Amino acid sequence: MIDLSNMSPAQLTLLGSALCVMLTMHFTVQLLSQHLFFWKNPKEQKAILIIICMAPIYAFDSFVGLLDIQGSKPFFTFLESVKECYEALAIAKFLALMYSYLNISIRRNIVPDGVKGREIHHSFPMTIFQPKTVRLDHRHLKLLRDWTWQFVIIRPVCSILMITLQLLGMYPTWLSWTFTIILNISVSLALYSLIAFYHVFAKELAPHRPLAKFLCIKGIVFFCFWQGMVLEILAAMGVIRSHHFWLDVEHIEEAIQNVLVIVEMVIFSVLQQYAYPSTPYSGEVEAKMFLQKKEE
Repeated sequence: MIDLSNMSPAQLTLLGSALCVMLTMHFTVQLLSQHLFFWKNPKEQKAILIIICMAPIYAFDSFVGLLDIQGSKPFFTFLESVKECYEALAIAKFLALMYSYLNISIRRNIVPDGVKGREIHHSFPMTIFQPKTVRLDHRHLKLLRDWTWQFVIIRPVCSILMITLQLLGMYPTWLSWTFTIILNISVSLALYSLIAFYHVFAKELAPHRPLAKFLCIKGIVFFCFWQGMVLEILAAMGVIRSHHFWLDVEHIEEAIQNVLVIVEMVIFSVLQQYAYPSTPYSGEVEAKMFLQKKEE
C-alpha cells in the first residue's frame, strides 16, 4: 500500500502523471484493438491507427520531460519536436483518410466523376500563387496532398537543425525567429489544404464525422500551444514563482505544461472513441441499414 502522506510534491506529481499516462494508454489500446479486430478496410484504418496514437505519444513524451524536468534546452526542443513531427504525420494521414472516404487515389490516378470539376475558391494570400477559382482534377488534388506533406518533411528537418545548432552553441534569437516563421508558414499551408478540401466536400464527408476527427488532432495541438503561451506570460508577470513549486522558474513552465498535456491526453483518448469508432467496419452499420430498409 502506497503511503501518499509521506510522498513529496514531486513524487505525487509523478505518480498522478503516471496514472494519467496509463489511462490514456488503456483507452487508446482499447480503440486500437477494436479496429484490429474489425480489420475490414486497411487503407482507412491504417490512417486511423496512426492518428489515434497521437494522444499516447504526446502523453508519454510529456512524461519523459517530467522525469527529467531539469534537462537542457536541446533536450526539451527534442521532446517538443517529437510531438510536432507526429502532428505533421497525423495531419497528412487525416487528408489521406478524407481522400479514401471519397474513393480518391492520387497514386493510381483515380478521381471519381463526382469529384472532378468541383470548384475550390482560394482566398488571399493563396491567390498570389493560385487562381482565385480552380476546378478539381488529379493535378489539383495532388497539389493539396503536397501542401500537406511538405510539413511532414519541413518539421523534422527544422527540428534536426535547431537541436544541432543549440548543441553547438550557435542558436541566436534571430535564427530562432526564422525557424518559427518557417514552421508557422508550413503548418498554415498544411491546414489550409485540409480546410479547403473539407469546405468543398462537407456534405459528402458528413457521415464520417470529419470535423470531430479533425478537432481531435488540432484540439491536442491547440491546447498544447496556447497553454504554453499563457504559462510564459504568467511567469513573465511573476504570477508563477519558484517558491510555489519544488523547481526553479527556469524549468517550472515545462513542468506545468507537461502535467497539463498528460491530463488532457486522457480526455482526448476518450473523445477519440467517438471520433474514430470501429463500428463502421464492424458490420453494425450495414445491419442497421438493412433492418431499416426491411421495415420500410
